[in-house]
Amino acid sequence: MRSTPAGSKTRAEDLTVRARIRDAAIRMVAAQGLQVPLRAIAAEAGVSAALILHHYGSRAGLITACDAAVVEVIGETKSDALMPGGGASALMIQLSQIEGYAPVVGYVLRCLQAGGSFTRQLVDALVEETESYLADAVTAGMVSPSQAPEQRARLLVEQALGGMLVAIATDGTPSIDELPGWFRRYSDRILTPALEMYTVPLLTDPSLLEAYASSQTPTSPTVPMTDHSEAPATPTPGEESPHV
Repeated sequence: MRSTPAGSKTRAEDLTVRARIRDAAIRMVAAQGLQVPLRAIAAEAGVSAALILHHYGSRAGLITACDAAVVEVIGETKSDALMPGGGASALMIQLSQIEGYAPVVGYVLRCLQAGGSFTRQLVDALVEETESYLADAVTAGMVSPSQAPEQRARLLVEQALGGMLVAIATDGTPSIDELPGWFRRYSDRILTPALEMYTVPLLTDPSLLEAYASSQTPTSPTVPMTDHSEAPATPTPGEESPHV
């Protein structure tokens, strides 16, 4: 899948029955939750429930495929916005199409609300994808390196998901028809402070980080302080990037 809203068939592979079932499942989970009947997904995809099992083996297999597609869309969307040269343009395009990402957002919210192993599976996949695209952005000089890249990725994922959960806890869970407008309003509310916080350091004095880092034992996940004043050097031709 490309970094476009789920269901916007843009490649030949997304015209296959298997992909059609997957996209229908994402939409139906967003609408009804993880316990949506297979027959409802089948009706949305225009296939039989037996054909779903033929392609995916089980409900768990289908959900795993949906997770992979959702994580790919989110990862490519974020990565496009963090690449040198076109990041701002990519962000503007994504914002103009933001309602189209509602099925992906709804799917993630439903998985979070369900809890359990499927939630853990999705969150872990999002953390892994986030760490990967941040590593690429560090190499490209667009993101500062981290003392704890995996922990930073997990924090970013948990903050993003937690913010949406708080929003639906206070606003009420939107229906599938209400979700595009809800996601537009939520994005409009958070993007300015979020981009500001990630672009301009919130703390002007690094002493808190330095004090905490110096207090950690050798077995802690942190490493010695990194100088963030300069972007990492771009690898010379033939030199392998440490993030590849």
